Amino acid sequence: MTAKSKVTRRSILKGAGAAALAAPLYSKSALASSGEINILMWSDYLPPEFIAGFEGKTGIKVNYTGIGSNEEIINKMKATKGQGFDIVSPTNNRSLQWGPLELLKPFDLNKVNLDAVNPAMAKIGTDAWNFDDSGAHWLPHIWGTEGIAYRTDKWLPSGDAPSYGDVWSEENAGKTMGRAHSMMLGAGLYMEASGEMEPGSIWAAYDDEETMRKVWGQVTDWCVERKNRIKLIWNDADSQKNGLLNEGVVVGQTWDGPPLALKSAGEPVHYQAPVEGAMAWVDGMSMPVGAKNEEQVYAFIDYAYEQEPAGKAIDSHGYNSPVLKADDYSGDIYKKNFAEAYPGNSLANLNPWPAEAPWYADVRTEFVNKFKSA
Repeated sequence: MTAKSKVTRRSILKGAGAAALAAPLYSKSALASSGEINILMWSDYLPPEFIAGFEGKTGIKVNYTGIGSNEEIINKMKATKGQGFDIVSPTNNRSLQWGPLELLKPFDLNKVNLDAVNPAMAKIGTDAWNFDDSGAHWLPHIWGTEGIAYRTDKWLPSGDAPSYGDVWSEENAGKTMGRAHSMMLGAGLYMEASGEMEPGSIWAAYDDEETMRKVWGQVTDWCVERKNRIKLIWNDADSQKNGLLNEGVVVGQTWDGPPLALKSAGEPVHYQAPVEGAMAWVDGMSMPVGAKNEEQVYAFIDYAYEQEPAGKAIDSHGYNSPVLKADDYSGDIYKKNFAEAYPGNSLANLNPWPAEAPWYADVRTEFVNKFKSA
């Protein structure tokens, strides 16, 4: 995704500013009419209505295993040597970790309607996930951001937008939550904005291990000093929702989907991009080397790239679709929520998650464990 440029919801969905993708001729294969497909995907990405629609149209039974982190996907595939699932759903910035593992196989793009999706997001697969020039090992499925959610009946930001620092503030002590590694990164962005860390340090940490250890050492010390202000460390969508509804959380660093789903259901919850910029990601679909049901995989992708089912799923999970004009089939509530989540120049201020090398992920785990055990 392109950050720091003039964009809107419509231009993101149309891939404005991205180079046109030279997609191969789409040759639609006959939809499978039987069999099953085994999917390992984020726990709230496939609403029951979406699954029922796919099964009704194709006759293919969906076996859906929900997960809450990229580490779960990688560890499960490493443990089984890529066996047991037909589709997994890595995030776009994990390509450097997946490439050396050789646990995925490339898609036949002649069987994929790439013209249906945002070209900038499709290009992620043909560029960053084209391992050994053997083809795209990743296709875009759902995109969203990580920012700040809060209970509107209990707290409001002091300015026009919240800050990552609100999760760590003394004012909100004992009433906040976040996912450990991204909450710590958010703390670093706040430290930069408040003058406690050199600007650009967080992104420089992705370049080499020496810089990363210096930056994350400073961030970890800062976070450990304030750890007693954090009430809940979440791992998945359900724990985010539960924190806001039942665990006394007033402010949290969260994905956009869970709080916006609560907001759509009438709960006093709001999600908004923080002043430091929301973190943007694209979760995709990849095919493990042990996938047994390839015909069913392409049938699933074909259905996922249809505008109507993709658009209706938006209303349920609260995230965004790379399928062009899918939002034409979403409701007015989604459109209103999107506009309120990203007011002003919020979309131009997005921070795409940088690609993470294996060494970066390993070192980060050291610092996250230090924070958790403090």
